[in-house]
Amino acid sequence: MAVRGLFFDFDGLLCDTERAARQSWRDLYARFGLAFPESVWAAMTGRSSGAEIAAGHLGRTLGRAVTEEEIAWRLARKQELSDAEPLRPGVRALAGEAARRGIRLAVVSGSPRTWVAGHLGRLGALEWFDHLVTADGGIAVKPAPDLYLLALRRCGLRAEEVLALEDSEVGVAAARAAGLRCVAVPSAAGRHADLGAASAVLDTLYQISLDGLEVAAA
Repeated sequence: MAVRGLFFDFDGLLCDTERAARQSWRDLYARFGLAFPESVWAAMTGRSSGAEIAAGHLGRTLGRAVTEEEIAWRLARKQELSDAEPLRPGVRALAGEAARRGIRLAVVSGSPRTWVAGHLGRLGALEWFDHLVTADGGIAVKPAPDLYLLALRRCGLRAEEVLALEDSEVGVAAARAAGLRCVAVPSAAGRHADLGAASAVLDTLYQISLDGLEVAAA
């Protein structure tokens, strides 16, 4: 069946805010003379609870809770770094070609709508997408399939008509649980080794061709 919808993750896939997030934690740990462990990053990547995981580890390492001021400093640093991130290579070309073919586009993200819409607006990409499906209103986030199922309903599409694009193990799991085929394009902060459940793992969105692209249920 020919693809009728492309569902994009946001953080790490459309814009590499994951790289910014990882660097912000590295910078916070460095303030205490510590190295930010890659094992902690691996545990938090793609999860809405990622900040709590990292803050908990840092607090245990310091022997005290991380303060509100330290958390605020880290968030401000993440925002500063994220605001300098461009669209990832191939996003503009893929979205434009999909729009010309009448393929519906949606963002499916575990981040709040204000974060996603703010960055898409900054990048001049907000109007490309028919729907932004985000972690607002108490919906279960990835790896639960709920965000993807909601995106299907809003777009009026069936799972077998949609290709999901993700950058993390958690995101791939969510797409697969919703019955979607999923292609992974890991971010600079991602790991190919975690993406074995994806239909394919690519280095760049430029490698995705819509010519003859068909999807089937996962």
